[in-house]
Amino acid sequence: MSDSGASHALTTADLAGFHSAFGVDPKNRLALNAVTRNPINTVALNRTVVASTTHTFSHLLKSNDITAQAASGRCWLFAGLNLFRVEAMTHLNVEKFELSQNYQMFWDKLEKANHFMESILRTLDEPVDGRLIMFLLQHPIQDGGQWDMFLNLVEKYGVLPKTFMPETESSSNTGWMSALITAKLREAAAELRRMHASGENAQALSERKMDMMSEVYRMLAIHLGEPPTEFAWQWRDKDDKFHRDGVITPQEFFKRYVRYDLDNLVCLINCPTSDKPFNKLYTVDYLGNVIGGHIIRYLNVDNAAFKQAAREMVIAGTPVWFGCDYGRGIERDLGILDTQIFDYNLTYNTSFSAGKAERVEYGQSQMTHAMVFTGVDIDRDGNSIQWRVENSHGDKVGDKGFLVMADRWFDEYMYEVVVERRFVAPEILALLDSEPVHLYPWDPMGSLAIAE
Repeated sequence: MSDSGASHALTTADLAGFHSAFGVDPKNRLALNAVTRNPINTVALNRTVVASTTHTFSHLLKSNDITAQAASGRCWLFAGLNLFRVEAMTHLNVEKFELSQNYQMFWDKLEKANHFMESILRTLDEPVDGRLIMFLLQHPIQDGGQWDMFLNLVEKYGVLPKTFMPETESSSNTGWMSALITAKLREAAAELRRMHASGENAQALSERKMDMMSEVYRMLAIHLGEPPTEFAWQWRDKDDKFHRDGVITPQEFFKRYVRYDLDNLVCLINCPTSDKPFNKLYTVDYLGNVIGGHIIRYLNVDNAAFKQAAREMVIAGTPVWFGCDYGRGIERDLGILDTQIFDYNLTYNTSFSAGKAERVEYGQSQMTHAMVFTGVDIDRDGNSIQWRVENSHGDKVGDKGFLVMADRWFDEYMYEVVVERRFVAPEILALLDSEPVHLYPWDPMGSLAIAE
């Protein structure tokens, strides 16, 4: 531990100085009177930004009914399925349609439980109080996820119309379900480590792990219902024409009615920290859900390339899945994401000056939420002014559930976009064939989209 000099305890004279400095400026007393009677964001709300924000865009994609993830951290699943339903509605020729988020969550939770126990089996000789084991035990089955994890679920399990596996109390309110399964998984980890310490062989541990997985399946089925492996599909389109396709599987439904080219998508990130040079491929150790599926793969690019890819894809008429730090600079009722929506500098008579890299490095910012771009406003010079965002928090916020993101907010709090390969420079795409740089499991870019 470094010693930068003698410690200084706060003295009576120090406190008197703080008191004097506070009282000398009448703006401090005015702020005190306002904030002690009102929420800070009510006092700091910048009316100029509110008045200048509009829900109109030069490039606007067709709107769908807004979805609601309720009290769960399934934003990444909702965002991904909201991309797919656009394609499904076209191929089915219907006005309204929704895919089952509960179906995806069931398989995600089950796969995460297996991924966790396999990670425990890989680390049997690690100390239980070491950073790695403590990290693995922290949130073994949380709701959040990343794009490649969503990709794994779709490729393995397909997608399901919502009518065949609707929401349950626990899918919309995951707290107790996740807490109890987490308790069971931690017990399983302890038992597997004890078996290893007593000399049990790998086969015995694997067999016991599968017994434990059966218990997790049972708990999930009790909370969420059992997902169907096939279903009788028939529908009536918007022209009142009846269609029947017989009994099909969720995998077949994806291939026939969604037809999204998953291989054509690439995940870009913008993380300007010094330990992550641009134009390199990254992955995060121990992050994932499906064993044998895709690993997390991020192409880190500068903000100009990052933004251009998202902008061009929206202009081309395709929605964009993205991850951001949702809790920063947001007025939820008005549906505004803007770095200047709250004037904290004026309210506190100070400044918040950290840049994007510093905020990530010092724990002030990371990706917390996934949503979908469905519009962008472009000026006469071809620059983006603001973005239209399809959220999954119901229709009571913003413009019937849709948000407006200022372009300056994009620069500061956007971390991830999933775009088609044609919007990425060939030299960047070539990096997908390189060996990725491995990041620690606790790296900020290993955070999961989980905001409720």
